[in-house]
Amino acid sequence: MISSEVSQTKQKFDSHSPRVRLKTSFGTALVQDQLTHEDRVAFEFGFRRYALDHRYYEITHLALTSHFDHLYLILKDAGGKTRAVQPFLFVRQDLVMGTPALVRRSIEPIRKVAPWFLRLPMMMIGCSAGEGDIAADLVSGDISWTVDALQGSLPKVARALGAFMIVFKDYPKSYRSSLDRLSAAGFTRVPSMPATGLDLDFRDFEDYLSRKLSHAMRKNLRRKFRKAAAGPPITFEVCTDIRPHLDEVLPLYRAVYERASQKFEELNSSYFSQLSQEMPDRSRFLVWRQGNKIVGFASCIVYDGVLRDNYIGLDYSVAFDQHLYFVTWRDTVSWAMENGYRHYHSAPLNYDPKLHFRMELEPLDLYVRATNTSFNLILRRLLPVLEPTRYDPVLQKFPNAAELW
Repeated sequence: MISSEVSQTKQKFDSHSPRVRLKTSFGTALVQDQLTHEDRVAFEFGFRRYALDHRYYEITHLALTSHFDHLYLILKDAGGKTRAVQPFLFVRQDLVMGTPALVRRSIEPIRKVAPWFLRLPMMMIGCSAGEGDIAADLVSGDISWTVDALQGSLPKVARALGAFMIVFKDYPKSYRSSLDRLSAAGFTRVPSMPATGLDLDFRDFEDYLSRKLSHAMRKNLRRKFRKAAAGPPITFEVCTDIRPHLDEVLPLYRAVYERASQKFEELNSSYFSQLSQEMPDRSRFLVWRQGNKIVGFASCIVYDGVLRDNYIGLDYSVAFDQHLYFVTWRDTVSWAMENGYRHYHSAPLNYDPKLHFRMELEPLDLYVRATNTSFNLILRRLLPVLEPTRYDPVLQKFPNAAELW
């Protein structure tokens, strides 16, 4: 049964009347709050091969609607056929978020006069709680037609919506061969905070420690694990439905969220509930208990041999003394190997331990342009200063740091 919170949200999106309808060189571009039956066929087809399929976008649409305006860009060909449906967000984003305090302080005098300075309304192509993907075209089955349609329509659509900027949010490096051609339409590619990954080609966790880590790191980790084991026992379990435990795990997630240096989406009970209900084939919730008390949890997506470790929650009254972060990471990687997953993929941030775990960066890109052509020329010069990766010294220590650009 769908919760009353979700039902109330759904009632807000009953209308199929487009917010924007524009003629384009390829046909028509429409912006809608909700999908017609024809649009839904294209939407489901377009994301069927991705870890975050159409269900995930609908979950974030419903659960995070109070944080972002979730919309759909409907791309139709000259014959009126819906070829692709690309989800996007309409947000007001602070461009200096993630820059050092010195940079933020330098604009404070300007914001006293113009509070909106570098806080701009944006059309953000992608997902509000995860990495972005490009919808496959219903006719060809690939993304080339969609990329060309986005390139030709986005500036006009963004201006019609009143967006000052267009941003493709957090697209994996594998998209560069397709999305780099957006530069012809005035887009600039800059790095976003990267994910990290580890190939799981080991017999077990001990084999990983022996083959992958330095002697000093192995010794350090084993000392942490011994200390954790000397305290009250911590048990580990995996489930596909976190709903019975939401009252316990949500405060743990929020504790980690509040400590983060950079914030974008803030998840809620509706998100985790719907993830359990709508995607049990891909959702895995990892839960750690001390006695009857949940002290840690992780929300993961499993698909095509990859475990995606997306969000964690920790009880900080336990975490430091018993090295809970390292315990949860060990158990997650061990469980992934035991269950045949070939690759471990971790969400951005917290890079220092990941460097010592000998993980590699998995670059994520932003493609950015201003709707005003003159300002876009200035923005291209500003973006290398504003992009956040240059201010994290740990990132430059990863062997593949050059891949960020």
